[in-house]
Amino acid sequence: MYQREFDQKLKQSFPKAVLLYGDNDYLIDYYIDLYKTKLDAKESMLTLYYDEWNFEQAKNYLSQTSLFGGINLVVVRHDKKIPKKELDTLIELANKNADNYFLFGYEGAAKDAKSMQSAFTEKKGGVWVRFFEPNINEGVATLQHKAQKIGLDIDHYALQHLMLLLNNNLALCSNELDKLAILGIKVTSKDIDKLVYSTAPLATEQLLIDLFNKKPITATITKLLDLGEDEASLLRSTQYFVNQIFLFHAYIKLNGHVDSAAILGYKLPKQIEEQKAQLALRVKSATLLKIFEHLLENEIAMKKAPSTQKEVLLYSILIKLQGYL
Repeated sequence: MYQREFDQKLKQSFPKAVLLYGDNDYLIDYYIDLYKTKLDAKESMLTLYYDEWNFEQAKNYLSQTSLFGGINLVVVRHDKKIPKKELDTLIELANKNADNYFLFGYEGAAKDAKSMQSAFTEKKGGVWVRFFEPNINEGVATLQHKAQKIGLDIDHYALQHLMLLLNNNLALCSNELDKLAILGIKVTSKDIDKLVYSTAPLATEQLLIDLFNKKPITATITKLLDLGEDEASLLRSTQYFVNQIFLFHAYIKLNGHVDSAAILGYKLPKQIEEQKAQLALRVKSATLLKIFEHLLENEIAMKKAPSTQKEVLLYSILIKLQGYL
């Protein structure tokens, strides 16, 4: 089910077992916090995050009777799937006792969560909820509610600007509102420009990953330009990224494995290292050579182009580059 249906269900009663997943970490955290608060389970709950995950510990916790007649709430956050047999056991235990609840905030890809939905059916006493990345109006509405709650005076346009600056990331926006509230003043767009650090570099990295994965890129380019990134800097970032992919490609060909520390001189997080290795393995050496030549030719064209033509040129450079892949 989706958020609106879940909200309606919560007005009647809190489901005993819930799978929360999708492209909105803020809402996953929001509903976990809602359960903690409404059930008054902050002191007695069991949290198992990432490497802490232990099926036997979760099962034993839900199998016991609360010593003081309180709530037994198990909260799991993980980017890996839990086997269906283990989920079935935990959901069954959550439904055996009126004081038991089980929440699983899944942070892996939404497509991978579908195989776990069958464990969280209403027939089994469970519910699954998928969240989507908010559009600008939904995001601003959520942040307005948060601002009112913490007593922050900030208008609609400033909230829009904050969302744009932080690449629609509600969790980051919410954290920034907490910090801005300390000022005790009416916060404007100018205050946000002075005090909030842009996530444009992260958005640029995502643009280039999408480019190599042959996903749509025009909307992201537009967003980055709106954030104040200039065409020349985006072209340089593209050249730097392509050079990294080439280094990964060459190292893997020579050594048969990936080691970002040996390639770059510093160790990347495992997920990013694997992501770049996969991109590198997908591209042929001849294709990388064409891409390098394309970028070098257009670097000169970008420098010579009038400022009014640079934006159009950037779109054409990146779209043509994607055509080589």
